[in-house]
Amino acid sequence: MSPKKILIVDDEVDLVETVRFPLEIEGYDTLVSYNGEDALNQARKEKPDLIILDLMLPKLDGYKVCRLLKFDERYKHIPILMLTAKTQEKDKILGKETGADEYITKPFEMDYLLGKVKEYLKISSE
Repeated sequence: MSPKKILIVDDEVDLVETVRFPLEIEGYDTLVSYNGEDALNQARKEKPDLIILDLMLPKLDGYKVCRLLKFDERYKHIPILMLTAKTQEKDKILGKETGADEYITKPFEMDYLLGKVKEYLKISSE
């Protein structure tokens, strides 16, 4: 069975690498995008098994990327884990309303994120 593909979207290179490295050690293929527009195009082209998505992005914010994917029949099944510094309740509510499966705030525990990734990939493969 081929490894699951995960798209990591964040405009902070250090954070992308912090998340990417442990995912690759776990055997996942990772794709990277540093802005919302590229993320949307890459998600549509590559059809990843899961997306880790920041909210504050250049070109298109994470809310728009999430909404465009979740309201499209071809991509709505892809789990989206929002990983963001926005911690206010209104941001979390908006994240859920746009279709995010999970809302994780920074700073975060890598073990927690890996657990959520495994949980959602298991659900989506059943």
